[in-house]
Amino acid sequence: MEENARSAKVLYDIETSILEALDTDQILDLLKTDDLINILDDSAKTQTEISERQEVSRETEKEIDKTRAQFVPVAFRASLLFFCIVDLNLIDPMYQYSLQWFQRLFAAAVGNSEQSEDAETRVQILNAFFTLSLYQNVCRSLFEANKLIFSTLLCVKILFGANELDPNEWRFFLAGASGSIDEVPNPTEWLGDLEWVQTYRQLYVMDRDLPAFKGITEYFREYNKKFKKIFDSLEAHEEPMPGDWNTSLNSFEKIILLKVIRPDSITKAMQNFIIEKIGQKYVEPPTFRLDACFGDSANVTPLVFVLSSGSDPIASFNKYSKEIGMDTRCQTISLGSGQQKAAEALIEKGKNQGLWILLQNCHLCLSWMPRLEIICENFQEADNPEFRLWMTSMPTPKFPVSVLQNSVKMTMEPPAGLKQNLLSTYDNIEDSDLNECKQPVAYKKLLFALAFFHAIVQDRRKFGAIGWNIPYAFTNEDLMVSKRQLKIFLNDFEEIPYKVLRYIIADINYGGRVTDYIDGILAGTIIARYMVPEVLSDDFYYSESKTYRSIPPGSVNDYMEFIRSLPLNPAPEAFGLHENAEITTNQKLTSVMLQTILSLQPRTGGGGGKTRD
Repeated sequence: MEENARSAKVLYDIETSILEALDTDQILDLLKTDDLINILDDSAKTQTEISERQEVSRETEKEIDKTRAQFVPVAFRASLLFFCIVDLNLIDPMYQYSLQWFQRLFAAAVGNSEQSEDAETRVQILNAFFTLSLYQNVCRSLFEANKLIFSTLLCVKILFGANELDPNEWRFFLAGASGSIDEVPNPTEWLGDLEWVQTYRQLYVMDRDLPAFKGITEYFREYNKKFKKIFDSLEAHEEPMPGDWNTSLNSFEKIILLKVIRPDSITKAMQNFIIEKIGQKYVEPPTFRLDACFGDSANVTPLVFVLSSGSDPIASFNKYSKEIGMDTRCQTISLGSGQQKAAEALIEKGKNQGLWILLQNCHLCLSWMPRLEIICENFQEADNPEFRLWMTSMPTPKFPVSVLQNSVKMTMEPPAGLKQNLLSTYDNIEDSDLNECKQPVAYKKLLFALAFFHAIVQDRRKFGAIGWNIPYAFTNEDLMVSKRQLKIFLNDFEEIPYKVLRYIIADINYGGRVTDYIDGILAGTIIARYMVPEVLSDDFYYSESKTYRSIPPGSVNDYMEFIRSLPLNPAPEAFGLHENAEITTNQKLTSVMLQTILSLQPRTGGGGGKTRD
């Protein structure tokens, strides 16, 4: 295209020179010489050459347009994904992502993904690579409660783009039935009258408004006993639908029907749906790695720890700075009243000397945030390349949007689920650490028991008052201290002091946070099940189902492989609880998820046509 523009300019210049040569005042002079003939001859040759080049260029443009058209699906997928993340700030004000950040991520995906000469294959590779890259990058900045919501939004957006999801069914799934209907007698023996009224309303509206469910109301009334198996099942989301409904309904329509019968199973059903449509990786958020976050930063890109109740990233920050030799070049300041000038001077010093500057608790100095925004906007790549600005802040709508949009954002909540929690623990352990002990076999066995205890006490919080009377913010530091003490005792004593270990771990390290007397007893009871001599054998089980067991001592990779084989959602029996313990928890999770996603949906006015969004 540039070549065509240059050729057109050359032709214009030639035409201009000819017109100037034909000026009436100079015609007599030109006729006496060969200048005009030479100009016309040169212009004819040049025009022929340019015409030939333009013909080649037009063919090249056609090839470019043809190739560009083959990559339109990549552009379409990218646009879908961008509008999937742009409204996340409605969930939390710290979820801010700029178009520039998105473009940089896409450019990295183009460069880092596998190459292919075949355009169709390349499109598939790019779409898969960039979608996963976006999911992983956004996930590290989301709180645990919002990660499944984001996965659902991502999956649904992709399905809408492929016209594989009905917008009316999606809307009904989120909002349910509304309005009043004429009640009919309860034909079931397993639903209470109030439950029946709610169930019938859902079925009636589905029958009326959604073609896939035509006849469901009468079928349910006549064959309601066939649905009782789903109602009573511990794994309701895995149960097939009765009769022809199991084959006539697609995966999403089955979830809609499941929501009528067992709404507490929707989160698990959505996980299965996401796995079916876009893959397992989208329901297993990547483990947090500070080195990966640092790798995405630069001297003009701040790093922001988004805090939650009980989270403290400072220990991880200090550990990482020591690992890469920056611990002596870190300076920290806790923001608050009167600290503004000191913080500004520290940032300027860091820019000049290549220091790491950590601004703690930015949410306590909101009046200074506009000034911080200006400071960050004035960062230049010419500044010392080793300079980094780190920040910690609780979520607040007054945090500078531009800083958030162009920063590396991180949350450090305990991963949800036993599997993800154990993966996070072992992802930060090296083989050298496992073997640097006088009793390596015992150390590996007891360390897994300790990691499992850590996962149990953290994940019990999801059960509310059934899990703990008071929800305690157990942290990774509790685990690290217990781990170091475990190694010390194994190195210093030939006979393992189980009683001492149980007391130090449950009553001191973790128990130091426990304020309720009964919760203290519970912590001691849990550790007493795991920190016992029997754990050294390979046939020791941490749960009655024998799903969680003590594996033969091996490398970190051996433990990671075993952990990856564990179920995504632990059953209540893993916590020593009754199978019904999670019903209330799951109902709450379902309600929060659907209400949050519904709040992000575009509002539609009356009288207009329906939109695919």
